Parts: sequence; C-alpha cells; structure tokens
Amino acid sequence: MKVFVTGATGYIGFNVACAFRRAGHRVWGLARSREKARVLEKHEIRPILGNLRQPETFQAAAEECSLLIQAAMDCSGDTVALDKQTLETFLSAGKKGPQPKTIVYTSGIWVYGSTRRIVDEASVLAPPNFVAWRPVHEQMVLNAPGVKGLVIRPGCVYGKQGGLTGMWFNGAYKEKALKAVGDGNNHWPMVHVDDLAAGYLLLAESAHTGEIFNLCDPSRWDVRQMVRAVAEAASYTGEIQFVPLSEATKTMGGFAEGLALDQHVDGRKAMRQLGWQPRHIGFVDEVETFFDSWKAYQMEI
Repeated sequence: MKVFVTGATGYIGFNVACAFRRAGHRVWGLARSREKARVLEKHEIRPILGNLRQPETFQAAAEECSLLIQAAMDCSGDTVALDKQTLETFLSAGKKGPQPKTIVYTSGIWVYGSTRRIVDEASVLAPPNFVAWRPVHEQMVLNAPGVKGLVIRPGCVYGKQGGLTGMWFNGAYKEKALKAVGDGNNHWPMVHVDDLAAGYLLLAESAHTGEIFNLCDPSRWDVRQMVRAVAEAASYTGEIQFVPLSEATKTMGGFAEGLALDQHVDGRKAMRQLGWQPRHIGFVDEVETFFDSWKAYQMEI
C-alpha cells in the first residue's frame, strides 16, 4: 500500500515509517528540510518537503496514499490547533484518491490519567489538562465518515533515540544531574519503539476500523527502579533527585504532570486481536543496550 506519515523524521514517526518500508510498502514522509529529507531517502522513504503549518505542502501526497498516519507533535506553537488542522487535512484528503482511506491517529496513554487499577480501551478517561484535548481529536478520527479511523495509544516509548527515557540518560551522562518528576513510586507503562512500530503495521494491515488500541508491554517497574537502572548503566554516582510535581511544573509546565502519573495500562487487546507480541523484555533488563544506543544517536545530532 501507499503510506503517508507525518512526523516521519521524529522519534515515533521515523521508526513507524521504516517498519512499513521494511514490510514492502511504499512510504512517503513529511520533512521540514532537505537535510531531514536525505535521512528519509537513505531509508527508502520518499520525502515530502513541507510542514504541518502549511497543509498545502502535503495535501496532494496524502490524497494519493491509502494509509495516512499522524505521528507528529509540534510543541513550538499552538499544538492543539495544529493537530486538529492536520486531522482536518487528512479527512479532506480521505475524499480523494484511493478509497477507502485508513487514518491512524497517534494519541497516548496519558489520557487515562493516574489509575488505581489496570485500565483498558473501554475505561473512563481522566486526562490531565496537558492532554485534555486528545480524546476529542481521537473521536474526530474514529467517527469520521468515509474513512477507516483508528487510534493508537502508545505507552512511554523507549529504545534507540531514547524517547522520554532519553531525559534520564541525558541527565546522568551529560548534565551529571539525574532527575525524575515525582517520588519515584509511580509506574510508566512502557513500549520499545520497534514493538510500537510493529503494532502500527499490524493494525494498518488488519480489517479493524473505528477502534482504539493500547500498545504497551507487560512490564510493571516503577520509576524509581528504572531511574536507578539508568544510573548504573551510565556509571552515575551522584544523587538521584526526585523533584516534587509542584516544583517541576514551574519549569516544565503541564508536561510534568504527565511524567508524574501512576499508570497501569492493559495492552492485551492488541495481543488478542492483532497478534501483537512485544519482543523486547523491558527497559530495566536491557538498559545498558538502550544507553549505548542513545549515546550513539547523540553523535549524529
């Protein structure tokens, strides 16, 4: 199939685009510069020079593809308006070219808020203010007429470039100040970026429509255990600082609230219905490998 990916030079989008190309699909990816476009070309992904703020730069490419994946997040401006505009562009493109189109929207598990028990796709949502808009955008895709709408809620993504765990590696290795928001007793549902990308591929090739899928592995480490593993992998001997949410919010804004969530999220629907099986055994167990990979990526920046 022909696939178009926004955020194709970003962490999730790039790995998702590569997974589709490895599976033999023809993939186009949005790139903001010729330098980033060359990176995509090296991986046999066809670049579309443009940006989310100018949907006319990628509208035609989206119209020609049968699968549209929104995996971009631009925090430099009005994130909510830009995300909505991108979805509206996809929905408009859905009326042209190959029919019916499939639209896959990348949301996230933070929409569940802190959970006292394991939650799944049917659970009531309690998003913090930082992501309170996401469920509305999910429904835009799920209820859109004339397209197959699907939503993926990834866990906290790790591996390769690093994702959120890259903040810990950076603190331990470069800043010599390893910090985590909260008291460390909270849990992050996790997923390796390659396992996540495999989930996108399985879902896009399935017959499902109008559904939501959590993609997170079964690991249940708390943040304190994960940060201590980072310290050991990075040979960090300083103090691990657990920053109170009230203090972290002063510098990080609402983003800090997401980092402090205590979550237990069930990813078994994807396992049952898509045959998705996370192949990585977890962040703590392979932390040395992830740290070495993160360091290697820093040399490319």
